[in-house]
Amino acid sequence: MAQFFELHPDNPQTRLLKQACALLHAGGLAAIPTDSSYALVCHLDDKAAAERLRRVRGVDDKHHLTLLCRDLGELAQYAMVDNRQYRLLKKATPGSYTFILPATKEVPRRLSHPSRRTIGLRVPDCKVTQALLAELGQPLLATTLIPPGESEPLNDADEIRERFEHSLQAIVSIGACRRAPTTVIDLTGDEPLLVRRGRGDPALLGLE
Repeated sequence: MAQFFELHPDNPQTRLLKQACALLHAGGLAAIPTDSSYALVCHLDDKAAAERLRRVRGVDDKHHLTLLCRDLGELAQYAMVDNRQYRLLKKATPGSYTFILPATKEVPRRLSHPSRRTIGLRVPDCKVTQALLAELGQPLLATTLIPPGESEPLNDADEIRERFEHSLQAIVSIGACRRAPTTVIDLTGDEPLLVRRGRGDPALLGLE
């Protein structure tokens, strides 16, 4: 049964953040708000939790999972970034963009794309997400909370509680948040490639 944490969207309560992070450290799955929609998250280094996250989301090991990072400095620990890529990242972070980049050795091989050795990374522009990441002290492994067989992400914590309370250990609520997914941009080639148009404006990066 999931614990339900109601956090203030601008001044999240430290006590509740600590409790939610303790569940994540213990191998739990959580639904948390971001600047695009709610996401399913777990501890980066917990193999069993990552496998359960994929099962709850209904995706296989070819589906790109994302690392939610606090800032570009943390992102650079997990992705190989050259000067050109860094300039693009700086324009769009924090924000509703997910970037596909070559993974460094810091990323467990089981978490990166099995054939490409790439990983999705993003720096969310959400105070509660940032506060959770700061309390946890490392990135969270994440995927957009889209129920299996559906195409739209969930954006209401009460609905998430009704549908997933037996599959999760924590639900972090700030009420309804935005429903649009992130914009996904592949930076592994010679030129940026728009993979999915979402809430982040591709024009910010010179893409249409």
